[in-house]
Amino acid sequence: MRTLMLDEPAEPNQAIVWSDGRLLLLDQRVLPAEERYVELTDARQTATAIREMVVRGAPAIGITAAYGVVLSAMQHGADWRARLPADIDTLAASRPTAVNLFWALKRMQAVADSVADADAVRALLAEARAIHSQDLLANRLMGDLGAQLIEGPTCVITHCNAGALATGGYGTALGVVRSAHAQGRIEHVYADETRPWLQGTRLTAWELDRDGIPVSVIADGAAAARMAAGGVGWVIVGSDRIAANGDVANK
Repeated sequence: MRTLMLDEPAEPNQAIVWSDGRLLLLDQRVLPAEERYVELTDARQTATAIREMVVRGAPAIGITAAYGVVLSAMQHGADWRARLPADIDTLAASRPTAVNLFWALKRMQAVADSVADADAVRALLAEARAIHSQDLLANRLMGDLGAQLIEGPTCVITHCNAGALATGGYGTALGVVRSAHAQGRIEHVYADETRPWLQGTRLTAWELDRDGIPVSVIADGAAAARMAAGGVGWVIVGSDRIAANGDVANK
């Protein structure tokens, strides 16, 4: 695993890139001070990158793990079928709380079980790319549906990061913000700092600024006061679970 410095500014929707048999991840640990990619060439490196938070966000983790399965098949050659189960177990153990991780690995395992050895890498790569592209399409649809609910123009508050960096691109909660801003429904975003990892400060604010969406970072404890001051119509957040009554929970 090695790092690659960039000659041009990084784009939020290019946080996960498959290129010439390599997986490149925009290193979220060093944003926004540095913009660099981590190059991965096998499944164990991919698991380490997930565990060490080079990539985070359940959809992005699932996509990354899917590409990690492809790297496993490429690395092991003719012995790929015997070696794949151990690599899948390693990937599964990298983030036990990420639901998308296990969902993506199950899809990749199904392809591995049904494909001929000669077609393994091609078929697995096609499935990983499908997982990636389907997530991006779902993000855009979610963004458009969510934007329709917002009566604007107004300001919103966000917490943590559920944007392009946490997904296959565009974002879930932040996808709603992107779509609503494009439609003139959102004027300004207040991003909670999100302690202790500061995803709001380091990631959400970076994404929105890169996209030209007005954003201010506020302390986590200031959100209630900011809402009480008026002008904030919505709080838009990602969640790990959503109950039937609309309650949300995030670890």
